[in-house]
Amino acid sequence: MIQTVLVANRGEIACRVFGTCRELGIATVAVYSDADAGALHVREADAAVRLPGAAPAETYLRGELIVKAALAAGADAVHPGYGFLSENAEFARAVADAGLVWIGPPPSAIEAMASKTRAKELMGLAPLTDVAESDLPVLVKAAAGGGGRGMRIVRTLDALPGELEAARSEAASAFGDGEVFVEPYIERGRHVEVQVLADAHGTVWALGTRDCSLQRRHQKVIEESPAPGLAPELVASLHDAAVSAARAVGYRGAGTVEFLVSEDGRAHFLEMNTRLQVEHPVTEAVFGIDLVALQILVAQGEPLPPAPPVAHGHAVEARLYAEDPATGWTPQAGVLHELSFPARPPVNVEGGTPHAPGGAPWVRVDTGYTGGDTIGVHYDPMLAKVIAWAPTREAAVRRLAYALRRARVHGPVTNRELLVRSLEHPDFVGGRLDTGFYERNLDELTGAAPGAEPAAVAAALADAAARTGRAPAGAPALAQRLGAWRNLASQAQTKTYGDHEVRYRPTRDGGYEVLDAPGVRVVAALPHRVVLEVDGVVRNFDVTAYGDTVHVDSPVGAHTLAARPRFTDPAERAEPGSLLAPMPGTVVRVGDGLAEGVRVTQGQPLVWLEAMKMEHKIVSPASGTLIALHAVPGRQVEVGALLAVVQEVQEDEES
Repeated sequence: MIQTVLVANRGEIACRVFGTCRELGIATVAVYSDADAGALHVREADAAVRLPGAAPAETYLRGELIVKAALAAGADAVHPGYGFLSENAEFARAVADAGLVWIGPPPSAIEAMASKTRAKELMGLAPLTDVAESDLPVLVKAAAGGGGRGMRIVRTLDALPGELEAARSEAASAFGDGEVFVEPYIERGRHVEVQVLADAHGTVWALGTRDCSLQRRHQKVIEESPAPGLAPELVASLHDAAVSAARAVGYRGAGTVEFLVSEDGRAHFLEMNTRLQVEHPVTEAVFGIDLVALQILVAQGEPLPPAPPVAHGHAVEARLYAEDPATGWTPQAGVLHELSFPARPPVNVEGGTPHAPGGAPWVRVDTGYTGGDTIGVHYDPMLAKVIAWAPTREAAVRRLAYALRRARVHGPVTNRELLVRSLEHPDFVGGRLDTGFYERNLDELTGAAPGAEPAAVAAALADAAARTGRAPAGAPALAQRLGAWRNLASQAQTKTYGDHEVRYRPTRDGGYEVLDAPGVRVVAALPHRVVLEVDGVVRNFDVTAYGDTVHVDSPVGAHTLAARPRFTDPAERAEPGSLLAPMPGTVVRVGDGLAEGVRVTQGQPLVWLEAMKMEHKIVSPASGTLIALHAVPGRQVEVGALLAVVQEVQEDEES
């Protein structure tokens, strides 16, 4: 029997595995980089071992260090989580060779499916070799790894060589393997997958379907189970193909077989992920199981029941990221002051949490962060997974949207508003899903959030109440007698948040009057809560200030406001043609042949930055001459750092 488990991972998935281990009475060990020394997964483990360094290549990708850590801490088993070394056959062998239990599939199965090219050959498929115009569009993919790394859509033959090189570079950096291949790109396809679970006694479960079509940069954003609107015969064929793939490689443990379903209902095999998936909670929710507990059971050599439990209801998961969808999904870093969700129904439900058919909807939150933690630049920017289960899809989607809208997420910019709008979009509500959803709808989903003006009013009045200690109208008489507030002259005051200027003045009855805002009446104003009547409707606004940044939460949405610019915009002081780092990160590549004095063209890629597991391409803003190049591969840069300067050349100068 397994007594102590080391999780060879970090963040949310490490915390997730630790939760199940606690329920089973199994001790836990964390590993951590220097950047994660104070992380939640370290705080939750029974013991922790440091991996010196910060970058993944120095820490979480060092299999020999992790095996050494497991032995030093007295662990007898290793759970790989997902990402990092979870699909590395050599790491799995090293764990077993050290006398530890590997909570995952056999190394031979990992090898058979680790390369997408070899996996396709196993399924009787082959990648494209000579790409012709008639083959377009095509998808360039990394043969190893996943998560959208090393993946590019190519729509013109001219762009293919550059995208192949970029994909090789990104794949080599992420997985240590630069092999890429090309396959047809199916427009408006649906990403559908089947969760499998197999034991060492010949039993293989196919646990329903999941739809993961809503993706950005080929990484999933919203997932659900079961996949809506699939014909029963298609579901049956997907199950059969998934079970056949698992049996073909002698699979054991949890894995996922992924397909792309075209508009005409045909399924195309993509790959098999030989690990637990990020989206596994939606399967746990509908089947009422704990997949991590079952992984441990299988790793101990115990048999699964002959058939899986019956599925009930519907579950939807949304990935909350520290990123700005409106600016190319750029990752964000900084202090996460607060991360909390509505208290009813209960959140942070551990594992699968069985439920009765037709039971009340519930919400689960899997996260690796709590308030006060810092979001760094070295790892994936996912803050949490929020999962809702309900008897019907409609109820689950509504419950998830509500939980996200009412969450308090104070810190760097996140994709929270995008998630809510996605869940409420007519195409998603109607089950009309495909991988091009964000490509078509991003502008609509990232537009300015409504309600900014009353939020600014609430922020200004909360600030006024905090500064003056002024009593709101109807304040308790005892507090008035104790002198908790003082009367001020009713002169007009002004407070500006971005484009919103708020003018108000104190009133004789201890309240406030907002000027130049027809239809807005102040009901009450306290330092942390303001009640406004807007066009006849009374609403509560919770206000929390962190220096000059103010977070305003209300039932109609959340707003982050800046009382004044916290930092001077680097673009305002940089000379024309300057290329500035849009986020903190590491320079991973500079364009071939670039040097000061070289001519460049508008849109030409000049520098590639890597931040939070994503690679970002910085292009020339104009055609001209490169008069400065400060970017050096391997150098870490802060947001706003000067990377290069292009001196624009006008057309009449070139003629």
